[in-house]
Amino acid sequence: MLDISKDIQSLAKFKHNTSELIEELKETGQPVVLTVNGKAEIIVQDTKSYQELLDTIEKLKAI
Repeated sequence: MLDISKDIQSLAKFKHNTSELIEELKETGQPVVLTVNGKAEIIVQDTKSYQELLDTIEKLKAI
């Protein structure tokens, strides 16, 4: 579940704290919404969680 107090960051903040935020992504497995000029633009997610998402979608398609 998205926690807007932690999971929405500006792209500028992400650029300045890339290593720290990548570690947080790996630890929590939660995606982060990156904003540009206050508007949501992209979502960043660690590869393990993204692969799990893809696997779940494939399983649901097979049902």
